[in-house]
Amino acid sequence: MDLRAPLRGRQGQGAPALRGVLKGPRRLLAAAAAVVVLAGAGTWTAVASDGTPPVHRSDRVMTMADGTRIDTSYFTGAASGRRPAVLLGHGFGGTKDDVRDEAEDLARAGYAVLTWSARGFGHSTGKIGLNDPRREVADVSRLIDWLAKQPQVRLDKPGDPRVGMAGGSYGGAISLLAAGYDHRVDAIAPAITYWNLADALFPNGVFKKLWAGIFFNTGGGCARFEADLCRMYDRVAESGTPDAAARRLLEERSPSAVADRIKVPTLLVQGQTDSLFTLAQADAAQKAVRAGGAPVDVDWIAGGHDGGDLESARVEGRVTAWFDRYLKGDRSADTGPAFRITRTGGVNSTTGAAQLRGASATGYPGLHGHRRTIALTGREQHFANPAGASPPGLSALPGLGGSGSLAQLSALGVGVSLDFPGQYAKFDSAPLATGLTVTGSPTVTVRVTSTGDDAVLFGKVYDVGPGGRQQVLPSQLVAPLRVTGARAGKDVTITLPAIDHEVQKGHRLRLVLASTDLGYASPAAPATYTVSLRGALSVPTAPAVTTAAAPLPAWVWWLPAAGAALALALLLTARRRTTAPAPDAELAEVPLQITDLSKRYAGSTDRYAVRELSFRVEKGQVLGLLGPNGAGKTTTLRMLMGLIKPDGGEIRVFGHAIRPGAPVLSRVGAFVEGAGFLPHLSGRENLELYWRATGRPPEDAHLDEALEIAGLGDALARAVRTYSQGMRQRLAIAQAMLGLPDLLILDEPTNGLDPPQIREMREVMIRYAAGGRTVIVSSHLLAEVEQSCTHLVVMDRGRLVQAGPVQEIVGSGDTLLVGTGTSVEEPVVEKVAALPGIASAVRTEDGLLVRLEPGGTAEHLVVELVRLEVPVASVGPHRRLEDAFLTLIGGSA
Repeated sequence: MDLRAPLRGRQGQGAPALRGVLKGPRRLLAAAAAVVVLAGAGTWTAVASDGTPPVHRSDRVMTMADGTRIDTSYFTGAASGRRPAVLLGHGFGGTKDDVRDEAEDLARAGYAVLTWSARGFGHSTGKIGLNDPRREVADVSRLIDWLAKQPQVRLDKPGDPRVGMAGGSYGGAISLLAAGYDHRVDAIAPAITYWNLADALFPNGVFKKLWAGIFFNTGGGCARFEADLCRMYDRVAESGTPDAAARRLLEERSPSAVADRIKVPTLLVQGQTDSLFTLAQADAAQKAVRAGGAPVDVDWIAGGHDGGDLESARVEGRVTAWFDRYLKGDRSADTGPAFRITRTGGVNSTTGAAQLRGASATGYPGLHGHRRTIALTGREQHFANPAGASPPGLSALPGLGGSGSLAQLSALGVGVSLDFPGQYAKFDSAPLATGLTVTGSPTVTVRVTSTGDDAVLFGKVYDVGPGGRQQVLPSQLVAPLRVTGARAGKDVTITLPAIDHEVQKGHRLRLVLASTDLGYASPAAPATYTVSLRGALSVPTAPAVTTAAAPLPAWVWWLPAAGAALALALLLTARRRTTAPAPDAELAEVPLQITDLSKRYAGSTDRYAVRELSFRVEKGQVLGLLGPNGAGKTTTLRMLMGLIKPDGGEIRVFGHAIRPGAPVLSRVGAFVEGAGFLPHLSGRENLELYWRATGRPPEDAHLDEALEIAGLGDALARAVRTYSQGMRQRLAIAQAMLGLPDLLILDEPTNGLDPPQIREMREVMIRYAAGGRTVIVSSHLLAEVEQSCTHLVVMDRGRLVQAGPVQEIVGSGDTLLVGTGTSVEEPVVEKVAALPGIASAVRTEDGLLVRLEPGGTAEHLVVELVRLEVPVASVGPHRRLEDAFLTLIGGSA
């Protein structure tokens, strides 16, 4: 397993370099008095490629006080004069060559850069000490001594160079440690690294066995490490339980041990897809550096040790700006926001890669701010820790996500986690009434009882889609927890993994407490755990974090003008091609009159989509256009809007015959094919852009009136990408209402909406018609049509079946509901439909819907039903539109 893959330079996915300035207290190690001896002469090489300025590199092996040989490379650009220096560390398992590209870029940017292979890696000798202060940190002090003697390096005073440090993972930790141990470090930029290595490998008393094993195997085996580290690993790996001595050993090698001495500007870059060093590590570092009074910014990138996008180019640019400000003293350098998150916003349709967007805040929000309480439900549950803790559950796959494929899955809404039945408890929230962005660490209190002395649990919060069809574990992260003294029962508060994840409206949050996980050691002895809730799920949010609008492509700006020009050209040519019939003065106040309208299917002479259709719509009506699929509704609406030409008949709007480009169409607004919006513009900006594309005067838009009817409120100022489906639908309706057209046509406006949103849409239509305008709505939701429409037109197979007021159709005396004691078989239904005086009969859950022909009577129907031995329980007029609709079309829906 090679840890270098997620930590390399731009040739891979690139670990960023980092920067910093300001001086801390002087504290040198006892080994600092030793003299560095150069072992062999340096070799200078001029490096340049693709016409870029040359960079000079000097390779040297330096011998430390204890005889360890450290392999180094020194990079300088062509500029003359003294400049700040940067020490650039590599990731665990790597060498100085992994950061060569970053070193050359920094040299060209005006820095003297020194890279080195840490003890036990590359051509450097010595044992791996996991950044032992007595060895690896002392080596850094010796490298700083050497930089102080170089003629290219700027000095703050003799022996004290202006120097920053950067690196990823292992190299990030050494920059934090060096800042705490050597006052000469002026600025740092550590990436995807640890603050407390004991917390990282032994979180909450649970051994992170896979990552620990990867460390020791990548390092070349236990024998390559310092003896006390080797003994510690063997002991903990065998028992599966970290002890106090193991924690002390790792804490001594952690930046947290010198937290009060790190007083330099610090840029913390941490990965969201990282089960090794979580966001909580950077959170602890931020608090400590801030407490020391130094500037500190935090950047949560998309990738991490589990893969994903490390955003090399962006982060390297930010690191360079950080060093420009705090090493060069350039106060104009833009170091970026105090806090930034990278969020995933869909997939690039060309490359298949996750699309990233940034969100930022002027201050770091921490992991526990602006909490929201989410109620959970679930009874007390029992589940097993199986013998040998096998089979284990699955969350992340440590060390296997370097390609980024696994890490992208959860970001794009696809989960790869696995919980074995009988090995976990789960507690669900109700579907969220509004969307929720979780930024930080949720917490929950539960009661845990075990048949053994200790219990080891793995807490995780899933995002569960409607119907449970999709279950996603954000960033594939879990929170392990050892509960001691669990036999008697114990209340514990679980701090769940820090994430940044958007939960959509209608989704649920699911708390899962599992007994096993592939990445961790669980007790080998079988046990039964009992868990119950002791409170709600407390979820942190960060409302001050706002997503920046991405720069819009050029076509956004020229498309409206081009569209207006094209529309004008089509309008003019359409006018030249057609000679419109003269307006009918008698219909000047009638919104719509359709007479004998027909449209054949393409290529057919006798098959009709619409045939001899006639109906009339008056002012103030909300008319529902009903019919089964294939009835001809959409074809009728497209002809009404002049999009297609009828084969026969006539459509008149306010007395004017409809032709493509007819001027009277300016009095018609339509929402038929759905609306497309630019996601990074606000709702209002989208509408303004659309209206400009029509070429009509701004004052004719009546934007405020349309928006008031649509009822979007403050949401108009927000980016459309933040809208729910219901809000997008209402914005589309508002777009159709621009200019306050006298006739508004809506085709399935409630598609994809939940019941509250459907009710809101109903109120929009009613409000619009209340002003004396007319609405035509096509919909399959018959109950909704019954509440929102005043009139109906029912079509079937292209023909008109019935038209009239809703109450007249629903309450037609010729339609009867026959209640039966038992279900009526289909052959009997056919016999009823064939009876004299019966127009149709349809079986329902309650019995039969029977429509009488003129002259047919209920008395005659009852006699015939008794003769057919139908068990009649009741007979009466029906009152549901659904029943009337089924009767009218003979059940063909």
